[in-house]
Amino acid sequence: MITQERFMTNALCLKAFTLAAIGALSILSVRDLHSQASSRTILPLQLEEQIPVPGVAGRLDHFTADAKRKRLFVSALGNNTVEVIDVFSGRVIHSIKGLAQPQGPLYVADVDKLYVANAEDGKVRVYDGASYTLCKTIDFGADPDNMRYDAASKKVFVGFGEEDGGIAMIDPSTDERVGQVYKTGGHPESFQVEASGAHIYANVPDAGNVVESIDRKTGVVTKWPLKGLRGNYAMALNEEDHRLFTITRKTPMLVVFNTETGAEVTRMQAAGESDDVFFDASRKRIYEIGGEGFISVFEQSDPDHYQLLASVPTGIGIRTGYFFAKRDRFYVGVPAKGNEPAQVWTYEAED
Repeated sequence: MITQERFMTNALCLKAFTLAAIGALSILSVRDLHSQASSRTILPLQLEEQIPVPGVAGRLDHFTADAKRKRLFVSALGNNTVEVIDVFSGRVIHSIKGLAQPQGPLYVADVDKLYVANAEDGKVRVYDGASYTLCKTIDFGADPDNMRYDAASKKVFVGFGEEDGGIAMIDPSTDERVGQVYKTGGHPESFQVEASGAHIYANVPDAGNVVESIDRKTGVVTKWPLKGLRGNYAMALNEEDHRLFTITRKTPMLVVFNTETGAEVTRMQAAGESDDVFFDASRKRIYEIGGEGFISVFEQSDPDHYQLLASVPTGIGIRTGYFFAKRDRFYVGVPAKGNEPAQVWTYEAED
């Protein structure tokens, strides 16, 4: 296993390299990055394409995807749009306008609809998946954010609220709010819903920087402490091995929990200022996007043992993305900077 000292040395070197590169070129070309990578060990994520997202100001938030049509949906929060990207041709094909600080989009293939949570006006807007016509607007009050779809119960779960935050449900067949609200005692920054189990796991910094395990049948909440860490935002789940991955910002750490016992399995230093993390089930890898300028790639040897596989250089301020498992591609959102447009960078996952 890689030691903390070795990790810190590698991370600082990579961070210094990234800052210097960005200072010289603002945004590196694909050819430049491939040239630099060719003199080193092949990284587990290889940058293969930069897709411009013209006319978009401000930062990019979360992503979702329509696998059948090979389309990626990017919340351009600062631009009040959702950008639709054809990942096969590598270009923006549509811009959904009239949004209000869109945060968490969710495409649901079962009903061919796109759900978009809007922070400014507290509404979830529902669009037709083919035409992007607005079908319905659902009120959630304060700050609806991340959303998840549970195929078993056929419900869309929506995290929302502030001090009185919680997770509510939408029936996508009617686009009406249904069932109970699972109270979290603060804004759920990210959450995961078990596909075969009965629990929801939520990051709730407002409730004392804890991870909450919520029993969907009873609503009972069990809090798992982070023991001196704060700012837990990004979260991913390996349901098969009963492992939950949460990322903290102060100090930047990957924390692994056993979902059957609530016990902390391990913690490892990770890229700072993260807003998204994903689990690659086929490779047993964790991809964590850090706004400090790189993606931390961890590998699971077994459910109790992990190692840092690589720190993949990106750029300062890149902290959101999407692992498109069916295409074996990892996408990250690059905010507009100076004369450079916003972009979506495509990484190919390597074995």
